[in-house]
Amino acid sequence: MSIHVLYNGGEPAGFFELDGRGWPDVNLSYFGLMPHAIGAGVGYPFLRQAVDAVWRQNPRGMTVNTCTADHPRALPTYLRAGFRTLRQVREVWHVPLRLGMRIPERLLG
Repeated sequence: MSIHVLYNGGEPAGFFELDGRGWPDVNLSYFGLMPHAIGAGVGYPFLRQAVDAVWRQNPRGMTVNTCTADHPRALPTYLRAGFRTLRQVREVWHVPLRLGMRIPERLLG
């Protein structure tokens, strides 16, 4: 497991986590940008840094999972970076209201 943080002006702007416990396959467990970094043009280069870091280790493969709760540009960005869709699974998660989590409007329909 390794965690990598993107800094901009001394402040965190994003992070990714690589999980090599399934070696020789590596999973990009988490990838995300802080709200102030979204739309700043750093997402794809940062993702490429993650992908390139993994391939320098000579794994058999690299995986990533995404879902509709992720940013709408997540899947297109993963595909642009060379990932391909292997399967799609429909899951419905019931989020208890008591958690006070804001559910994006696009997921409520």
